[in-house]
Amino acid sequence: MTSFIFHNPKCGTSRNTLAIMKASGEEPEVVEYLKNPPTRDYLIELLAKMSITPRELLRSKEPISHELRLDNPDLSDDQIIDAMMAHPILINRPIVLTRKGAALCRPSERVFDLLDNPVSSFTKEDGEVIHHDQ
Repeated sequence: MTSFIFHNPKCGTSRNTLAIMKASGEEPEVVEYLKNPPTRDYLIELLAKMSITPRELLRSKEPISHELRLDNPDLSDDQIIDAMMAHPILINRPIVLTRKGAALCRPSERVFDLLDNPVSSFTKEDGEVIHHDQ
């Protein structure tokens, strides 16, 4: 199975996650989801694979989230997904999918659990060294 990363190259967490994957010998298919957003059905499938709700995937820090009042607890999952489809920037990232599963990799070291041969340590862009306990 090919691994995938739903990636935003402007996001440090996303860049670190992709770099960890590559340092671990993975060559994932990189999907720049802002240019090529997932379909509604595929987003729902990813949510199920990650076992999280649309609200947990929502990037609530985005200004459009506040404009649309997506913090309203009365909004349904469908309404949140509708907002993500209309504004893909609201989809949190990076999402990684491998044969071992799928996860929102925030923080980036969450990707270790999805890799067959993760590196034992990695230095993030900001100089922080993270370690994988094998």
